[in-house]
Order: sequence, then C-alpha cells, then structure tokens
Amino acid sequence: MVQALINITEKTNRILNIVKAKHGLNDKSQAINILAEEYETEILEPELRPEYKIKLTNIIKGKHFSREEFEKAVK
Repeated sequence: MVQALINITEKTNRILNIVKAKHGLNDKSQAINILAEEYETEILEPELRPEYKIKLTNIIKGKHFSREEFEKAVK
C-alpha cells in the first residue's frame, strides 16, 4: 500500500465525507479509492460505454465513416 500526504480543499473534504458516509467506509482513504475506481470506469475506459460498443459493432460490420465524414461528425 502506498501512503501519501495530500492537501485538499474544504469542498473536496466535504465530498470525501459524503462518499465515506454513503458507502459506510472507515476512513477517507477508502473514499478516495472509491472515487478513483469510478473515475477509471467513467473516464478512462470509454471502450466499455454502450455508445462505444455500437460504434465498434458498426466498424466491424463495415458500416463506418470515411475520414472526411468522421472529421465532419466530430466538428
């Protein structure tokens, strides 16, 4: 286990207390771990999102955008 001394704002402290109470955790380090896991699944792993699976299915089926169409769709 890694230990770290961190500086957090009062607002962040309140959020950690809410997460801690909501999940019945013993300390704020457990709350930080929960937030990190949620961040990982929501932000870092977009390939698991349903809309990504649909795009991937379309690509595999050959129903995908050309580069020009993709760039227009993104803009």
